[in-house]
Amino acid sequence: MKRRDFLGRVGWILAALGLSEAGWLQLGDRYYEALAQPTPRKLALLVGINQYSSTQALSGCLTDVELQRELLIHRFGFKAEDILTLTEQQATRQQIEAAFQEHLTKQAKPSDVVVFHFSGYGRRIQLIEEQSTGELHPSPLTLNGLVPVDGVMPTSEVPVMNDLLEETLWLLLRSLPTSYVTTILDTSFNNAPNNPLQGNLRVRSFPQQSQTQISAAELTFQQQLRQNLKLCSGLNRLSCGSIDNLLKPTYTSIMPGVVLAAAGSTDLATEAKWNGFSSGLFTYALTQYLWEATPPTTVQVSLSRVTGIVEQLVGKEQQPQLSGQKSQEKPLLAYHLQPDLSEGADGVVLSVEDDGKTARLWLAGLPLNVLEYFTAGSKLTLVPSTVSSDHSGQSSIEQQVGEENHSPLTPHPSPLAPHLQLQMRSRTGLTAKAQITGDNSASSLQVGQLVQEAVRVLPRDISLTIALDASLERIERVDATSAFSAIPHVSLVTAGEQQPADYVFGRVPETKTQESPATLLSASPPSRYGLFSLGQELIPNSSGEAGEAVKVAAHRLVPKLQTLLAAKLWRLTANEGSSQLNVKAKLELINAKQQAIAQRETLRSPKTEVPVALTNMRRISSQGNIPTLPIGSRIQYRIHNDSDRPLYLLLLGLDSSKSAIAFYSTGDYNSTDPKPLLKNVAIAPGETLIVPQTSVDFEWVVHGPPGLAENQLIFSTAKFTQTITALEVSLHPTGKQQQIGPLLNPLEVTQALMQDLHNGSAAQHTAEGTTAETISSTSDTYTLDVNNWASLSFIYQVI
Repeated sequence: MKRRDFLGRVGWILAALGLSEAGWLQLGDRYYEALAQPTPRKLALLVGINQYSSTQALSGCLTDVELQRELLIHRFGFKAEDILTLTEQQATRQQIEAAFQEHLTKQAKPSDVVVFHFSGYGRRIQLIEEQSTGELHPSPLTLNGLVPVDGVMPTSEVPVMNDLLEETLWLLLRSLPTSYVTTILDTSFNNAPNNPLQGNLRVRSFPQQSQTQISAAELTFQQQLRQNLKLCSGLNRLSCGSIDNLLKPTYTSIMPGVVLAAAGSTDLATEAKWNGFSSGLFTYALTQYLWEATPPTTVQVSLSRVTGIVEQLVGKEQQPQLSGQKSQEKPLLAYHLQPDLSEGADGVVLSVEDDGKTARLWLAGLPLNVLEYFTAGSKLTLVPSTVSSDHSGQSSIEQQVGEENHSPLTPHPSPLAPHLQLQMRSRTGLTAKAQITGDNSASSLQVGQLVQEAVRVLPRDISLTIALDASLERIERVDATSAFSAIPHVSLVTAGEQQPADYVFGRVPETKTQESPATLLSASPPSRYGLFSLGQELIPNSSGEAGEAVKVAAHRLVPKLQTLLAAKLWRLTANEGSSQLNVKAKLELINAKQQAIAQRETLRSPKTEVPVALTNMRRISSQGNIPTLPIGSRIQYRIHNDSDRPLYLLLLGLDSSKSAIAFYSTGDYNSTDPKPLLKNVAIAPGETLIVPQTSVDFEWVVHGPPGLAENQLIFSTAKFTQTITALEVSLHPTGKQQQIGPLLNPLEVTQALMQDLHNGSAAQHTAEGTTAETISSTSDTYTLDVNNWASLSFIYQVI
């Protein structure tokens, strides 16, 4: 391919990244030169440790390694032999450091991509006594360490720890000959209390400990690294690896490359148990988003999305972080990989079994809440993009270059017809068994073929799971069990057993309400009860009066429980990664610039222009934070329907007080009619709609208190007939044609919404002459076709 033709092909991509014409021509030259070179190698070292002899075991770290490995192979083109995993007893300090040097440092070349992932315990280490001279420092020295499998709990008799220090990791990363490095740390350095459980989550911070010393072997290894990097100039051999050198470190405290951390320096990283598997919240959210996101996507956008998911589950107790020397660069692609324009995926074929009748699938591309309820009968189709049979990981730009030059880079077309489907029969954790259906020969199904959701089947009897806090006394637990069991759609588990749960019920100490959320459940009575996030953050408006009885508290919480269950249900409609409807939406701050603060779009629908994810990436926070809105802000949504058919819109949400809200649109208002009828909000093909419309005498003003808020924008090819009927119960006539108002019956509205989506899918299949097997009329499930609805989630922080 000639340089001019190449630049013409990629120019729209580079322009979308916010570069000027001169800028993208210059960057295009660098891409063209890079493609003329041998394909960069992609290397990864993945470390996961569950079993520690000196403290309680973790349960999700091996899953994290598997999640990362499957993502790197099937979505980013890493070769299996270039990914080294160290798990459990393999992951000693010495073996991790040796593997880093042998597998990464010695093999990598300047243009290669490197990924290092660690899931396990971390801790903060306090040192007082200087090891080399025995002198005492005036104040303790604090260091961060990754705890290997042979990390020991220091004692007064043996006050030595064997961690891989953060300083050592910096030296190892600096030793790499490439700057295209991504480090993922699903651990935390803020030492946990003696009880490593936080609500129903397990904390990945080592329990608190007394002051200790660093192992001599670690200091010797650091000394060798410094000498190799020529950082010991002017120092003798002893002082090069001494504690004094740690007091005045030779590095700038900024890690080379990009670092994605599950938690900030004072936060607690957590893992959770789900239906059939455990994982780090951060690792699952990150890898899942990268499975479904249609590249190119930036690491900043990715982390912003991940942070919203984690905070929605845990609260502010866990705040993922982006750092590193390259973290301020914009745009910065995830894993430093060149743009790949292939479609996203929800999973991959792991094996073909039973003489070609069934397939075993990996489904980690589904959102965590959806995977939890992804039921037998759900269908998946094959990703229609072409893939390389050896999973070499070439980007689509590389593939196009190879195709036009007829070079060996030309990909193998997929032999699979689009109508071949996989109908799920059972699921265990992240893997599923699916029956192969369709006219095409099952023998053509290939291991490694990507799959994407086609039909989502969800149970109708989904409940809100409440964990009873372990600090409740026996009589309190008995009363709570009796009271909550009488509430419809609520189920109970015991906190501390790491069972799946949505919220925690426990005491709210009267004298501790203004303290850190992490202390709320650990303090002593009086009896004042409330609901908490899994990260022990008090849910607004859920606490009662002092002296309140448990049964009274449970009865008082019924409206809040219904609201939270409604939110759980409408979140299950989220499908921007699988919907075939082409819609996009921007959340805008109404000011002189009409500033867009967040944007979402469906990722797999046919595109006629540059994806929204690329167009305004410079407006996303460089640190990957979720959007923030000051109290009193005026906001609106700008929504565009680029589908070939009219779509109907519904907007539901939780404000920062965790109260339900909805968007209403009425017909012509008559003051003599106390109950004006609502109408469906339709968006014609190619039309852009402002919600609420600026021409209407209404403004959407953000109210307090400070906290997390969410909005769900749901689009359907069919009218929301039952939903509108249920919404009319909440309507308060105001004389305005549009308003954002309280939702008085959120559970009934959301159940009607699910039924409307189910009915719309069934009607479409009937019109197309599809068999009844595809959209079942069973009374215990909802069956939703991705061709008929789209649901975009917006999460933002009110400050």
